[in-house]
Amino acid sequence: MSAGTNQGEETRSTATGRRRPPLRDFWGDLPREGRLLLAVVAFQFVGTGLVLPFWVVYLHEIRHFPLETVGVLLALLPAAGFVIVAPGGALIDRVGPRVTMLASLVMSCVGELVMAFATTVPLAVVGLWLVGSSFGLSWPSSQSLVASIVPSGIRQRYFGMNFALLNLGIGVGGVVGGFLADVHRPATFSVMYVVEAVSYLPAMTLLLGPLRHTGGPVPHTASHADPERGGYLAVLRRPAVVPLTVLSFATAFVGYGQLNAGMPAFARALSEVSTRGLGLAFAANTLVIVLLQLVVLQRIEGHRRSRVVVVMTLLWAVAWSLLGASSLVPGTVAATLLVGGCASVFALGETLMQPSLPAMVNDLAPDHLRGRYNAVTSVGFQAASVAAPPVAGVLIGHGLGLVWIGTLLVGLLVVVVISVAWVEPQLTPVANGLAPASEVPALPVDSSVAPPPAPRTEPRPS
Repeated sequence: MSAGTNQGEETRSTATGRRRPPLRDFWGDLPREGRLLLAVVAFQFVGTGLVLPFWVVYLHEIRHFPLETVGVLLALLPAAGFVIVAPGGALIDRVGPRVTMLASLVMSCVGELVMAFATTVPLAVVGLWLVGSSFGLSWPSSQSLVASIVPSGIRQRYFGMNFALLNLGIGVGGVVGGFLADVHRPATFSVMYVVEAVSYLPAMTLLLGPLRHTGGPVPHTASHADPERGGYLAVLRRPAVVPLTVLSFATAFVGYGQLNAGMPAFARALSEVSTRGLGLAFAANTLVIVLLQLVVLQRIEGHRRSRVVVVMTLLWAVAWSLLGASSLVPGTVAATLLVGGCASVFALGETLMQPSLPAMVNDLAPDHLRGRYNAVTSVGFQAASVAAPPVAGVLIGHGLGLVWIGTLLVGLLVVVVISVAWVEPQLTPVANGLAPASEVPALPVDSSVAPPPAPRTEPRPS
């Protein structure tokens, strides 16, 4: 029986008999180790939020590197991640995700400390290469660690909750950094990078202490005829791996790669939005994610993840259209509002994508190859992070901003085709989010870890 047939049957059973468990059940179903991992997310990313908006300011205005040099230096972040992600995936399968994640945290900590005192270009190269490498290693290792701890039935919720807490931390850090950073007092920037380094210590402590028995390598004895035996070639031959990697590249290329580079460039060059307006737009992006992620998680439970990606593309199409419209009223309040609307609608699409894609990959991957599965799809994301900014820079820099918008809209159509026509037929019902609720194991509630207070949200139709 084909995967598509199974999906159809699962869809009918889901529509008629599957109960969507309330969000309050998530904490009770979550293993103690999963709760501990979630407990440090927001704190860790407060440190990230402190320095994230100020890389260019720090390197150019505080360390006095030429802008051309700064551009090359910042390109090291995605380049280092791209280089390390493939060997990192093999390392995860060999030594386990816990050890690999610990290594990525150490690299981040050391890299940020180097950046705090990077008064020369060679020191900055060392610091940025360490930080970029840690980024490339942390994604597949953290996803693999979560998958080794959190049962399949609630992984999608975990990934969504993690994303909300991540953005909460970045948002808080960005606000604090805005008050703390002072270009007339260079020491304030060094302090922020030191705090960023310290923010990794709680997660490192968890991995060395309470979580030291989790995330080990999975032993696997396979015959020569076993298609899951071997390395990356074996992984690439598995169903849905190549389509998911292409989907990861495509969504990152028309999504995050453009939000972080193309959107600010377009807003400044064509829409003439102030830097304060841009800051407010990114704040709105974070706020939407924090407020709506839990609501969206409840809405998408039991639906095909491949179709959730389609809804995401529709939202991102609206977002990029709003950005394009902002260029028609440059330098006005309306332009600022349209850019803010772009960032907000884009954020709503993020709340659909972030729980869905990682859950697809990790519900598809066998335990002993989980590191390589996550690494392969991470390669797609990293490659898009390298390729997207130059495309935006060339088109917008040559006055072809609306051509750039049109390119993104066509790219979103390609994402729809990939998700529905290529990825979906190769996914199992479980990987596509259609497993019945009865498959979620009942896990004991650990009373030694108290649940966090319920988040204050403003439910809105999603």
